[in-house]
Amino acid sequence: MNQSDIGLIGLAVMGENLVLNMESRGFKVSVFNRTTAVTEKFAAGRARGKNIVPTKTLEEFVRSLARPRKAQIMVKAGAPVDAVIGQLLPLLEPGDVIIDGGNSLWTDTQRREKALREKGIHFFGVGISGGEEGALKGPSIMPGGSKEGWAALEPIYTRIAAVAEGEPCCRHMGPDGAGHYVKMVHNGIEYGDMQLICEAYAILKATIHPSAAEFHQIFTDWNKGELDSFLIEITKNIFTKNDPETGRPIVDLILDKAGQKGTGKWTVSHATEVGVPLSVIGSAVEARVLSSMKEERIAASEVFTGPSPDAFSGDRQQLMDAVRDALYASKIISYAQGMVQLGKAGELYNWNLNFEDIASIWRGGCIIRARFLNRITEAYKKNPGLKNLVLDPFFAEILSRTQVNWRKAVQTAIEYGVAAPAFSAALSYFDSYRTRCLPANLLQAQRDYFGAHTYERIDKPAGEFFHTEWFS
Repeated sequence: MNQSDIGLIGLAVMGENLVLNMESRGFKVSVFNRTTAVTEKFAAGRARGKNIVPTKTLEEFVRSLARPRKAQIMVKAGAPVDAVIGQLLPLLEPGDVIIDGGNSLWTDTQRREKALREKGIHFFGVGISGGEEGALKGPSIMPGGSKEGWAALEPIYTRIAAVAEGEPCCRHMGPDGAGHYVKMVHNGIEYGDMQLICEAYAILKATIHPSAAEFHQIFTDWNKGELDSFLIEITKNIFTKNDPETGRPIVDLILDKAGQKGTGKWTVSHATEVGVPLSVIGSAVEARVLSSMKEERIAASEVFTGPSPDAFSGDRQQLMDAVRDALYASKIISYAQGMVQLGKAGELYNWNLNFEDIASIWRGGCIIRARFLNRITEAYKKNPGLKNLVLDPFFAEILSRTQVNWRKAVQTAIEYGVAAPAFSAALSYFDSYRTRCLPANLLQAQRDYFGAHTYERIDKPAGEFFHTEWFS
């Protein structure tokens, strides 16, 4: 019997596109959806005439799979994933592989992997980035699970992944929750990237008032240089789309309330838990939360007024260059903070993460793909033990070179009353990280004063603690 190479459960848009991607690469794919009508519609439409096997029951689905069976779940994170696993488990046998391709919390993946490992079933948490188009044409894939299970999945996932510099954008990230954790941090960096681009837009809009056509040209020019990336590319395209009803740019008609699905908040929450500064991504998450408070912001705008600077009379190109440099420098800080967090989690969970691999698979397919990821890949290839990306000579030179313009952009935002939390947070991190002596000495004195928390001294050996009787 000619059985399927892999099966997929959950035929929403991402699931359908992944199935079509797999089939186009030469794999036979079985599909199942809880609602049979969805399966039938797919089979009669996009899957018609292709090497795709529609099934009406999970029993039929499992019987159609070649051993070791490989069943990928593409349903909503949380309880729905557990429900599908519970239905699949009695139908499988040791050596089979269950894959969760959604945005699940990595601790859920760890729990599931442990429970299934005890039953002889391999469980993989696979981060997939690239949206609908990436799923269809080649995403960035971040698998986490056992080496034995990866041996069964590698021929499929490396074939369907995006390709960058001749290499598939797919590597085995490590055991249990490693794949979903790397995807989570990827999404956090995505939050930071998007917020930084929006702040660049806001500063220029408040100062030199570019038209939509001019914004298109600005971002087009930026995308030809160091900022070349998917997000800059789509941003330039956004400014070309007009509303057919009013003739105005669509972007000017979109309500300023940003949505989020939770991965950014997960990233920031765990960074706080493990003691990693994640100020850029944290600012991006907070900016989305603040944007959702539209009614409150409208009310506040009637109470408060900001500065009223004179109309901009400086050199427009110099300001655009300053904002571009601030965007680039802040972007470097955001990636650096994300990589530090990955390092801390890798140590905590014994994942042995490979940062060169991570940067390499983000070069294509995923939402944060960008030219400078080649440089990040090179940085970790030269120095796998690099403590912080900003210390790599290439990135250190950029931060040193751009900091004058970076400060000018932030100062301009302050002068014009433009909120630029991510730009400011990135610059503050840079200034804190490069400062030999921070005011934490006073903070430690305060803690010792009210709580007898003790402190170390600069003139005594490290690890020796002291307390002052402040009231005597």
